[in-house]
Amino acid sequence: MRITISVFLLFFLLSVVLSLGDPIVTCSGIVPRKHRSKMLSISDFGAVGDGKTLNTNAFNSAIDWIRKTNTSDGTLLYVPRGVYLTESFKLTSHMTLYLANGVVIKAVQDTKKWPLIDPLPSYGRGRERPGQRYISFIHGDGLTDVVITGKNGTIDGQGEPWWNMWRHGTLKFTRPNLIEFKNSSNIVVSHVVLQNSPFWTVHPVYCSNVVVHHVTILAPTDSPNTDGIDPDSCSNVCIEDAYISTGDDLVAVKSGWDEYGIAYNRPSRDITIRRITGSSPFAGIAIGSETSGGVQNITVENITLYNSGIGIHIKTNIGRGGSIQGIKISGVHMEKVRTGIKISGDTGDHPDDKFNPSALPVVRGITIKNIWGIKVERAGTVQGLKDSPFTNLCFSNVTLTGTKGSPIWKCSDVVGSTVKVNPTPCPELTATAQQGGTCENQT
Repeated sequence: MRITISVFLLFFLLSVVLSLGDPIVTCSGIVPRKHRSKMLSISDFGAVGDGKTLNTNAFNSAIDWIRKTNTSDGTLLYVPRGVYLTESFKLTSHMTLYLANGVVIKAVQDTKKWPLIDPLPSYGRGRERPGQRYISFIHGDGLTDVVITGKNGTIDGQGEPWWNMWRHGTLKFTRPNLIEFKNSSNIVVSHVVLQNSPFWTVHPVYCSNVVVHHVTILAPTDSPNTDGIDPDSCSNVCIEDAYISTGDDLVAVKSGWDEYGIAYNRPSRDITIRRITGSSPFAGIAIGSETSGGVQNITVENITLYNSGIGIHIKTNIGRGGSIQGIKISGVHMEKVRTGIKISGDTGDHPDDKFNPSALPVVRGITIKNIWGIKVERAGTVQGLKDSPFTNLCFSNVTLTGTKGSPIWKCSDVVGSTVKVNPTPCPELTATAQQGGTCENQT
């Protein structure tokens, strides 16, 4: 842990230095702040923070009391210092779950104690296995005005048993997320440590007005599919000032899976991702591959990545449908990355054999600028689809240096423009503006 935090501080300070002189923009205002008129302690409901006592009844009783007595001002549920073992529990509207310094809320490891719920309609089945899925550790459905925050207390999913089930092929249903909000609005997650999620860590789905900031998300690099933050068919989302080191994508924007996502037709849009530092064996910032509802108006800026698989990965596939457009990525610094930039039309699997191979995604209007990388093995791969080329791509002020000479680009079925890109980009990315380039006035 000491080494991880030291590396984080180094890269965080680098990001700060590189951004000196620029005003610090924050998510302030997306979710209105509210003063909670009431406060109660989980200890009042019999919780014991000894790391052994099961506290499920205490959490459920406290939240049920809040649900029955709440006003629009809401209630703060205080968790004092200690280690609280519990099964999964559901939050309610107009509440703050506040973790004091030294708090650990720890998930039970007995997988038989996890309830099953229906799959998401935009996925049609569990993301990993057909049928139902396990409920998330902390969850909420149809809520408004919910905050999870504190003094950097920890929520620990204790995901090892789930990872082993996946590794050994004994997983019967899709694993639980650590935190999931569904059909909810005005959600804030801040100033907490989230670690060892069984599956995706923070998953807002069908939500609006969501802010995730000043969080640390940790999982071993070999933990399968432990994405950091995955806004999914959400609007008006801001993710900023976070350190993430996991076994999969650090941040991944999604919007449904093949025919189910096309039918549900709810895009992810108006999402800002900035000042993220971390490492991953997969992607730092990803869009997709589940993008069937569409992804629009995404802003990514001031990202610092190291020891990662792919810096920026925009990914989709045949059968996805949907459109990916209005993507603006800038100020990305990376070191020791296998591939700097990847935009691919052949990534990701399918829920079943009912997908329509004629449902081709539309990818256009992507601007990637002010990118700097060292020790990058491959500069980039930009591969569209023969029957649906990716168009209006712009790369400007991109410098990627390799470990053994200049890294190369690989391109097909794309049309774009470049300005000040080193190493020299593919011919497909040097078209004129009239052919689909977008780089005028971008430098």
